Amino acid sequence: MEFLPWAHLRLPPFPQIALRVLQLARDENVQLHELCDLISADPAFASEVLTVANSVLYAPRYPSSSILQAVAVLGSNTLQGMCITVGIRAYLGKTMHFPALRSLWRHNLACAVIAGRLASGGLMDKDVAYTAGILHDIGRMALAVVQPKEYGALLETHRGGAVSILDAERDLFGLDHCETGCQLVGDWKLPTDFEPAVFGHHSPRRTDGAWDLTELIKVSCRIADTASYPAFAGCATVPFSDLLEELPARERRLFFPDLLSLTAHVAEAIHAIECV
Repeated sequence: MEFLPWAHLRLPPFPQIALRVLQLARDENVQLHELCDLISADPAFASEVLTVANSVLYAPRYPSSSILQAVAVLGSNTLQGMCITVGIRAYLGKTMHFPALRSLWRHNLACAVIAGRLASGGLMDKDVAYTAGILHDIGRMALAVVQPKEYGALLETHRGGAVSILDAERDLFGLDHCETGCQLVGDWKLPTDFEPAVFGHHSPRRTDGAWDLTELIKVSCRIADTASYPAFAGCATVPFSDLLEELPARERRLFFPDLLSLTAHVAEAIHAIECV
């Protein structure tokens, strides 16, 4: 089978405001008004960001009535993940009419929520972890947009471990979602420190026991699968108790002790975003 070169896959552009916010917000010298002006340049995007900011996901003590107020209350780190979340949903657009692709979107959200919660129990920035989680499957999102019907059918019929779908994606597209995501980090000028999580979230666990952002995303992705938000319907999952054993002691102690409470937390967060 002959595949099109990467440049000819005709990937639609990602919402530029979301990408620009991600780039600008990581500049420690950025002024709040710069972020506000950028977001407010697109009234529809700004309205959706403001609604998410006031949702139960962020549980603001006092609702924000403007983008400036939301940025001031939540901070630029939180804004990054929020805008990328809004951007990904816009990017997927009508593809979410396919049930398998809507499930994929929810898997991505679940991973981000879990990553943020795990980070908050340790020494990592929870907003950076959430953003890494929402970006980890950006390659899948792109493949879904390129061929929603064909990719949706693959997600519905494939059976096996999470990593097993990579070969099936290569058969369909000529490259898998990890390779696609890695390419997009460069093409879309995403922060390169997210690249290891995008490219390596299905890599084996490190044998030296090191715990970093990539390792956190690896286990968050697998926890999302186990918590009823698999990337594809036939994904083989790992028992929750086994996944807890993979966490460092501090993170394990401060994380959800049982699958039921975790699933309820994730479901509430996803519902908050999807109701926007």
